[in-house]
Amino acid sequence: MPRSVQITKEKILTAALDVLIRDGYLAVNIKSIAKELKCSTQPIAWQFGNMDNMREALTKEAVAYANQKMMPTSTNCIEAFWQVGYAYINLAFDTPNLFRFVYMGESKNYCRGGFDSILTDSGNAVLIDKLCKYLDISRKQADMLLQRMIVYTHGIVSLVVAGVLNCTKEQVYSIVKEFGSDLLSLTGTALDIEAVMSNIIEV
Repeated sequence: MPRSVQITKEKILTAALDVLIRDGYLAVNIKSIAKELKCSTQPIAWQFGNMDNMREALTKEAVAYANQKMMPTSTNCIEAFWQVGYAYINLAFDTPNLFRFVYMGESKNYCRGGFDSILTDSGNAVLIDKLCKYLDISRKQADMLLQRMIVYTHGIVSLVVAGVLNCTKEQVYSIVKEFGSDLLSLTGTALDIEAVMSNIIEV
């Protein structure tokens, strides 16, 4: 009877992701993953064959992990809209190595696409539909609202992760919140924006 596999692909990818988040992408190699797993390099080489295959699998794992962290939990579309922004900020401040890998080009295996890819993402598309109905605005206005908010937030936190900007998470929350208020105003919604913003809590 063959021996059961003790070091599975899932365990290896989890260990590789842990190394990436803690030490950065340059620290990810077969030896560092083996050390994380407290095993030899043989099971890793056997499961993936080479580091190119390992990197490709790690990219998928990292993107899935980041997407899970970005998923809003609120059923209220306005709160969900802000949760996406705050999750983006939290990801950059709390796990900068992961953010750099997924969203700043360290992974050569991941390219999201053009600006429209933000709008066609399944989760974002659902949120855009809800924003249209709740704010009573056109699809084009809702597209603009989410697209510009994500691009703006990404720009700020990328500067923070790169070490160009030195600021706190709370300061970025505040700047993004002000920008979002301005965007909401531009949509011409009849919603009381000041009242909406007063109920938003950073998470």
